[in-house]
Amino acid sequence: MTVFRTLVLAAAGLWTGLGSAAALADPPRDADRAWQATREGRSMPLPQLERRVMPMMGGADYLGPEMNGDTYRFKFMQNGRVIWVDVDGQGRVIRRSRDR
Repeated sequence: MTVFRTLVLAAAGLWTGLGSAAALADPPRDADRAWQATREGRSMPLPQLERRVMPMMGGADYLGPEMNGDTYRFKFMQNGRVIWVDVDGQGRVIRRSRDR
């Protein structure tokens, strides 16, 4: 009977612990927010944004995207220099900078 009682108490503790897990859940990540914005039509999908930016870069090598808050940051390399292009979800270039 003690084994059964121990199992029941353990299960009850686990069950109440699961109820509080939602309160301790991690905040949404940038990728989750980007997916939600795309799903709701507030942002274009990443491949579409990349197709808009690539022609502007005149032969620079594309190294990949990053999320930077509510914007996408595309990284390029040209003549040994890094070029960052920040784009909002609608495809508008917000900033273009060069690493020195």
